[in-house]
Amino acid sequence: MSIAVIGVITLFVILFALLLLKVPVSYSVGIATTVTLLISLPWLPAVTTIMQQMTTGIDSFALLAIPFFILAGDIMNSGGIANRLVNFSKSLVGSFPGGLLYVNIISAMFFGAVSGSAAASASAIGGILAKRMEKENYPKPFSASLNITSSTVGLIIPPSNVLIVFALASAGAASVEALFLAGYLPGILLGLAFITWAAIVAVKRKFPKEERVPFKQLWNDFRRAVLSILMIIVVVGGIVFGVFTATEGAVIAVVYALVLSFVYQEIKVKDLGAVIVKSSKTVAVVMFLISTSMALSWLFAYNEIPQMISGFMLSNFDSPIFMLLAINITLLIVGTFMDMTPAVLIFTPIFLPIVTQIGMDPVHFGIVMVLNLCIGLCTPPVGTLLFIGSGVAGVEVSKVIKPLLPFLAVMVFVLLLVTFIPGISMFLPNLFGK
Repeated sequence: MSIAVIGVITLFVILFALLLLKVPVSYSVGIATTVTLLISLPWLPAVTTIMQQMTTGIDSFALLAIPFFILAGDIMNSGGIANRLVNFSKSLVGSFPGGLLYVNIISAMFFGAVSGSAAASASAIGGILAKRMEKENYPKPFSASLNITSSTVGLIIPPSNVLIVFALASAGAASVEALFLAGYLPGILLGLAFITWAAIVAVKRKFPKEERVPFKQLWNDFRRAVLSILMIIVVVGGIVFGVFTATEGAVIAVVYALVLSFVYQEIKVKDLGAVIVKSSKTVAVVMFLISTSMALSWLFAYNEIPQMISGFMLSNFDSPIFMLLAINITLLIVGTFMDMTPAVLIFTPIFLPIVTQIGMDPVHFGIVMVLNLCIGLCTPPVGTLLFIGSGVAGVEVSKVIKPLLPFLAVMVFVLLLVTFIPGISMFLPNLFGK
């Protein structure tokens, strides 16, 4: 047995053991990487190499977009933007049976796209609607499961931090601009799929509906929300058309969010300190995750693990369909116990060479991977959104699982459509020549 094979076995045994012991993902990845490298190198070169790879892994101009987008999302979350989006969504679709369900989904699509954060969407939109839905006798577990899954749409509709991470992990094979364009149709499709299932349940269970609002109120709610929605067009449009880079777009998003929050008079200068501290804590966690994951990715390359896995899969799967199914199943399993950022950084170098050899566009694969890992955010044992959504709704996680299953089935259905119909992802990138 070669040293590389022993290293792979050691790596995954240590990594899974630490995750089962509930050691934070970043520490688990860093420890597993260091111990594995010690098999083939003396301790000083091994530790020095790991530190170098962790440092150079986050020494990227493109990664500067992530802290700025996180800050922009936190400013929006504190600046009354979520309320305006919810009110506009309620005026738009609240009069349909089960109207608050559609309000939740559409608000999550708007706010998730504006903030780029599924966690922010789940907490902000869920926090606004949870008590209202409980008051109108919507079952709390069902409402929570809807909020949990619909929050993932913001990770697919740009701007999305995880798409920026994938662009970095692809080593230039997929640009941020192309990934942003590719995310729109799959994200909208996923939102429409959630609305369809919610409509079926609303009619079957005879959920209540809001009174139809007069056009004047609809117009007023739109005017209050339009500046928030316009931010998507300004930031993403500027990035796609080459007016500025993703990092510059993230800075513009922060400035835009600040101006908007002051215009709405929902945030004061004295509040900015707390918002920046909150964002800094989130950024520290994310960047440490990225640094340890980049070190692990280097270790994979050092031991030629991507080539080993690629050779195995290409020699054992004759059909591209079965190969894509195998990759999807692997990513679905990975998503249940690993956060999105390290999963993207670790598994992109492994699977990207395989899918490109069977003719899959890297941009298409990026959307498939992110959609895959979005499902993991909603499932135990790690599922971040599962715990946020349950906590916001005030319901036990165990009670959410059953109503959550149909929404997860909807997500898997959309995943299969996006996987095997490339045009869903690639239509806009091809249209704009990205």
